[in-house]
Amino acid sequence: MFKASWIKSSLFLGAIFIILGLMAIFILKVFNFNSLHFFLNVKIFVERYGFIGIFLAAILAGTIVPLGSPALVTAVASFGLHPINLALVAAVGFTIGMVINYALAYNLGERYVIKKIGVEKFKEISYLWMKRGWVLYIIFGFIPALPIEFLSFFCGLLKMRFNIFLILTFIPRFIVFIILAYFGERLGEWLKIV
Repeated sequence: MFKASWIKSSLFLGAIFIILGLMAIFILKVFNFNSLHFFLNVKIFVERYGFIGIFLAAILAGTIVPLGSPALVTAVASFGLHPINLALVAAVGFTIGMVINYALAYNLGERYVIKKIGVEKFKEISYLWMKRGWVLYIIFGFIPALPIEFLSFFCGLLKMRFNIFLILTFIPRFIVFIILAYFGERLGEWLKIV
């Protein structure tokens, strides 16, 4: 019935950003940019404000603001922040952002959700949710390129059980952020930033 083109376009854009990111990483390695004064300043900034910065950015990313928290976690980890602590802070921030979406939809209803995500996406998500429900939410949680933020609106709109919503929001993102933080840590070692 629905093509869910926004899911395909999200995955496509995610793949493009991954390719561009890998190209940028390779260029940084080949041209040895790690010794530039800029990277030293960024490292000092991350050491000083990294956890609070990623926390605030993750809150915004958990709402409908497209900040790319997975990329931020990877980048910040490459400058030496502890991966588990970083993943925990980012997952808590992201979950808070998702709770904001849930609460807005819960209290303001269908008109608000349609205004935020559009009629077509609303119809597509309704269709997908009726077929898959929480399974869809978990899948979206584990794939960083998919806009799980839209589904958080839906959970609030349908007044899904809040405790389940919290668990299924936090755990997948925490796992994803742990993986990305350890990848970022290894990346920082490989680029000799750390």
